[in-house]
Amino acid sequence: MSTAVETKEFQTEIRQLLDIVIHSLYTDREIFLRELISNAADAMEKLRYTQLTGPEVKDKDAVLEIHIDTDDNSHTLTITDTGIGMTKEELVENLGTIAHSGSKEFFKHLSAKGDQKDLNLIGQFGVGFYSAFMVADKVTIYTRSYHQEGESFTWESDGVGSYTITEGEDRVRGTKMVLHLKEDAYDFAKEETIKRVIKQYSSFVPYPIMVNEQKVNTVDALWTKNKSEILDNDYNEFYKFIANAHDEPLLRLHFSSDAPLNINTLLFVPKENLEQFGFGRTEPGVSLYCKKVLIQEKSPLVLPEWLRFLRGVIDSEELPLNISRETMQDSALISKLNKVVTSRFLKFLDGQATAEPEKFKEFWEKFNFFIKEGAANDYTHQKDLIKLLRFESSNTEAGELVSLADYTGRMKDDQSAIYYVNGPSREVIESGPYLEVFRNKGIEVIYTYAAIDDYIFGAIREHEGKRLISADEADLNLGDTEEQDRREEALSEEEVSNLTSWLKEVLGSKVTDVRESKRLVDSPAVVLSPYGTNSMQRMMQMMNKDLNNVGPSVLEINAAHAMIKRLDTARKNEDSFAKIAAEQIFENAQIAAGLIVDPRGMVNRLNEILERALG
Repeated sequence: MSTAVETKEFQTEIRQLLDIVIHSLYTDREIFLRELISNAADAMEKLRYTQLTGPEVKDKDAVLEIHIDTDDNSHTLTITDTGIGMTKEELVENLGTIAHSGSKEFFKHLSAKGDQKDLNLIGQFGVGFYSAFMVADKVTIYTRSYHQEGESFTWESDGVGSYTITEGEDRVRGTKMVLHLKEDAYDFAKEETIKRVIKQYSSFVPYPIMVNEQKVNTVDALWTKNKSEILDNDYNEFYKFIANAHDEPLLRLHFSSDAPLNINTLLFVPKENLEQFGFGRTEPGVSLYCKKVLIQEKSPLVLPEWLRFLRGVIDSEELPLNISRETMQDSALISKLNKVVTSRFLKFLDGQATAEPEKFKEFWEKFNFFIKEGAANDYTHQKDLIKLLRFESSNTEAGELVSLADYTGRMKDDQSAIYYVNGPSREVIESGPYLEVFRNKGIEVIYTYAAIDDYIFGAIREHEGKRLISADEADLNLGDTEEQDRREEALSEEEVSNLTSWLKEVLGSKVTDVRESKRLVDSPAVVLSPYGTNSMQRMMQMMNKDLNNVGPSVLEINAAHAMIKRLDTARKNEDSFAKIAAEQIFENAQIAAGLIVDPRGMVNRLNEILERALG
């Protein structure tokens, strides 16, 4: 057998490419292993296809597996596949030259720009092999093609300027690659390092990956299988693997789509929302794959930020990637992928709300903030998100939720708006003065407990042609065609005019206006915000963090209430206590509105009131 060594120079472009790959292309060196495993899997896929369509292949019974052997003593890493192998000509063409005109165009562009930063133009040309030189100062390849009459060859290079090809003894079909590691890459000769990298990037490669004869990729790529073939337990175990979780998921969605994109998707909703428990902002949990190979772990691009609570996998064969598979070239395609998967997930949730209301309620209780965040900010999916919103209302029991569709479905015929009111709890809302007129007229009011709820309603403004109006809005108009008759026991209009003028003088800059109320039935007074709603004023106050700066309010008084009539009597009698009472009535109304009042001044005033009451 001839053992003549043939030395060949790398093509100029390959030398340039090697320099780029080794020094500036990959952000993380361990990605070399993903590339070499992907190449091995591709070689076996080509062999499998050849077996189905072509002539008899050498070693037809050889098991299609990838074997990886680590040697921490000699600092080598060996990767062996039983794939299609290479002839001498293919060794030269695949590893010594760039046969693709597109790659040559890339280098022209590179030299024209005078830098090496625009690497997206390389495209998919199967040159991930050269990433081996990021960690190895010498690479030896032993290969035998699938042809029955083929020969075995050894290819070797230090990745600098040349390589050698030697004809060797006949061996099993496929390719064996030995990486002689650089001193700063000895860690890749350790079994635990290699297993960790494989589990991160190549867990779902469709062929067994054996590390020192132990199978590493033990979890199937469930998203590529038919749903009818998968048991609940399989889904649960898969979820635990990809989400690093110990419990089972709350919900799951598994679907495949051919149009407008070819995608396989498997998404999970966790049992718990860790953001709710104060663990900080959740990181995105859905990873992007291409043909079962990890492209981007926990991708921030494939789903909108408000879906960051999801865990799972999206796999698309249509992704254009740069050579390192680290950056998506086509942002329009990723945007389309984002839209397709998001729309499908929202449709799934809408179906859950109908088919499994208790399960949806559990989802809503834990993850409603994310849906609200989307409804407020994601105009692309806002219509579908609004369908999912759920709230308590004045027509429900505590804990019972209604949708906006439920509300509009039972509105009065002459009702022109959807009414809501914000407060910290149901008890606070129902004990406050803002519902009185709605109870009186039998109009349902939605209860909102979070500041973002008012922000959402302010952002969407209307639903199914009905305006969304806060029940504590200063200029509330319930659409009465006739002016309501003043109650018989109320102060006269002249008395009201004199009292409101006096109150403006007493309260000064604390109020922008004082007027008779058309909304109060049982309460003496109510404050309304000149900013639109009290919840907006509360938010501004919290941002300001100044207890003394509640901001001015509109004060409305109930002219038929006994307390207001007695206040007017004290005013007429020029009783000095009238001013103290007026200030307390105003601050009581502020407290009922949920505004934070400085208690220091109030304590002295209350003591004075108690002293008088006790005689």
